[in-house]
Amino acid sequence: MSERTPAAAPSATAPAQLSERDQAVLAFERQWWRHVGAKEEAIRATFGLSAARYYQLLGALVDSPLALAFDPMLVNRLQRMRSVRSEARARRSMPAQD
Repeated sequence: MSERTPAAAPSATAPAQLSERDQAVLAFERQWWRHVGAKEEAIRATFGLSAARYYQLLGALVDSPLALAFDPMLVNRLQRMRSVRSEARARRSMPAQD
């Protein structure tokens, strides 16, 4: 009787890589959009996702070490942009101190 290993078990030596969809999302984010509506329409046409779901995926991707290794300049830019937006929200929500 021979032992069988599951076919889906990841190899310990196989390097982890971004999925094709994750690579496509990063390529999509490299583009510059003049109008928000145009990007929202392109998200739905390209990925078949709502804008909200796309940005959830992008948020997780920006935190991924694989994404950082794949495109460090883009991921660092997206992290900086997210940080600036987060800080701006925090400033708006804090009460004024006189």
